Amino acid sequence: MSEEIRDDMSFAEMLEASEAKPLYAGKIVKAKVISVSPTECVVGIDGSKHTGIVKLSEMSHDPNAKMEDLVKVDDELDLVVVKTNDQEGVDTLSRVRFEAQKGMKDVSEAAENGTVMEGDVMEANKGGVVVNVKGVRVFVPRSQATMRRDEDYTKLVGQHVRLVITECAGRKIVGSINKVTAEENKAKREEFWKNVEVGKKYTGVVKSLTSYGAFVDIGGVDGLCHISELSWSNIKHPSEVVNVGDTIEVYVKSYDPENQKVSLGYKKEEDNPWEKLKNEYPIGSEFTAPVVSITKFGAFVRILPGVDGLVHISEISNERVNKVSDVLKVGDEVKVKLINVDFDRKRISLSMKACLNEAAEGDAE
Repeated sequence: MSEEIRDDMSFAEMLEASEAKPLYAGKIVKAKVISVSPTECVVGIDGSKHTGIVKLSEMSHDPNAKMEDLVKVDDELDLVVVKTNDQEGVDTLSRVRFEAQKGMKDVSEAAENGTVMEGDVMEANKGGVVVNVKGVRVFVPRSQATMRRDEDYTKLVGQHVRLVITECAGRKIVGSINKVTAEENKAKREEFWKNVEVGKKYTGVVKSLTSYGAFVDIGGVDGLCHISELSWSNIKHPSEVVNVGDTIEVYVKSYDPENQKVSLGYKKEEDNPWEKLKNEYPIGSEFTAPVVSITKFGAFVRILPGVDGLVHISEISNERVNKVSDVLKVGDEVKVKLINVDFDRKRISLSMKACLNEAAEGDAE
């Protein structure tokens, strides 16, 4: 008659029971792999004429695992008997249950001592995530999985995490990831405030976005990168440049230790379009550029991303222009000449008329 494994059996009891010769559910056995298929492996059980079957789900909790990557022919394994079948002489065995029983002792001790453990997040559900800790399934409630309520806890699936066991009673094993994270962040914050200085660079992770900027975790400390510091171009929302979860390099613009506030910069000086303008567009240079907006007094032309110059109504044509929109429209490509730049006030004067006059002079010559 088939016999199911007793889940309440301690590891010590299983070891003691394994010394007995008859095979029964819960017994620990040693076995050698005979053959391997994608869904299961067949093993020969030491001291028994029975053949053992280990299904892929009983070999690993990893849903992406492949049997051929886990075991090979002639590998020797420690397994737990899940179910026996004396009539057919084929028994169902489990590697994950052996590991779980062995790891249960460590998990129980960790719950008593508050020891930090490590594991891999296997799955997520509405209530939280399940972490494999030494073969033991530990449930981490949603509130204990991440440091922020709005943070997507499902992204933890597949990650290696550190946690503490907060409850261990029978099958109910509960843990907390953010208790460990909070302690680690506290140490990181202390280290940060000891060494922070203006201009220092950090690699951080974007944690949240608001209409006025992005909050970036730079090692236990969240700094604000204002929307004006994200791009040299005018943007309407930070999401045009960065997204939550992005790893970016930032630098400290200012900090306030008393109020624990840090202002960050993201845009780089070498990408400053005004510096490019200074280096690449000398006064008198001519180029073709698109019209980006029309006003009563002229048209603005895009020279570089983030840099627009004004063609005053008087500089559009040699003929009198009463209404700019009668001559130009947004999207027109026009040839202009750079006639003046005020870098302090960030104002640029362009002329279409100057190009027309030079062209006319060239034709006359």
